Amino acid sequence: MDIRDVEVIAPNFKRRLSGVTSTIVQLLPLQARTLGIATMGPDVLPSGVPRLPCSALPKLWTRPRHRRHRIWHARRNIEMIAGIVLRDILRMPLKLVFTSAAQRHHKGLTRFLIRRMNAVIATSARSAAFLQVPARIVMHGIDLERFTPHGPLPEGPHGQALEGRRIVGCSGRIRHQKGTDLFVEAMIALLPARPDWTAVITGRTTVEHAAYEAGLRQRIADAGLADRILLLGEVADVTAWFRRFDLYVAPPRNEGFGLTPLEAMASGTPVVASDAGAFAEQIVEGVTGRVVPVGDAGALADAIAPYLDDAALRQSAAEAGLVRVRDAFPLTREAAEIREVYETLWSS
Repeated sequence: MDIRDVEVIAPNFKRRLSGVTSTIVQLLPLQARTLGIATMGPDVLPSGVPRLPCSALPKLWTRPRHRRHRIWHARRNIEMIAGIVLRDILRMPLKLVFTSAAQRHHKGLTRFLIRRMNAVIATSARSAAFLQVPARIVMHGIDLERFTPHGPLPEGPHGQALEGRRIVGCSGRIRHQKGTDLFVEAMIALLPARPDWTAVITGRTTVEHAAYEAGLRQRIADAGLADRILLLGEVADVTAWFRRFDLYVAPPRNEGFGLTPLEAMASGTPVVASDAGAFAEQIVEGVTGRVVPVGDAGALADAIAPYLDDAALRQSAAEAGLVRVRDAFPLTREAAEIREVYETLWSS
């Protein structure tokens, strides 16, 4: 890739998969169709994501072919720090953009860094409310070609064993923050009276949360539901499971934006979620699903129960959710709105 053709750099300085990483993986290939854009950082992303090696950093003193400056689009503190060093100390021709999904009061360092950005994007009205600078709200979108009601279903032993079963699903990293225990408690309350339903949890457990997962497994075993509440770990194709779920539950206690309800809705699956992240802005209450207070397993179970018992309710919510996500949350809309932020900086 010729550095003179690169107008935007979206650094990814984290090796582990995260929500930010997922955003970059989905968004950059789409942006690259009409924009000279590349990521920079550890070589951990799929081959389809345009990338510059870190050895290209000295070339950032050169201007892009058709722009007076290049944009450095950061999504983490470390990436903001790098951008400030490149622009203010090394005097590279850069304009800095930061996207914030956090829904909490920022620490002093983060506030200091944000004030030095040329433009700030918030992924929801809630995250914008915690910023002390003007911000453009650009909500995340999802790839509607990847997440769709039509496509392959889960294969392998789990897919075969669950054939013909109704499935209520929960997907994400297994940890307290993600509320996996709240989902388990709701399932323990609901499943004994509903023998045709099985709960499936997909997602990776890191070493530091192994004891948490072990506690969940013990709680499930004590309830006599080890064959009805399944922890599958990280799955090869999560899109197939979103299509397979008859109901999706997103129970986190804390979330930045949170894409999984949108991914479920785009797959034709109704959603019950906690009032974390941007879930309340994604879900139309009582139409595409339900939103319940954070950390309340009882309220979660009460909201889930009608969807387990009423196929017509599930179908109407699934249809409404599909319309909602296609109208309001396509990835193309996110890319276009971010491009508007870039163009404003280039014209200033």
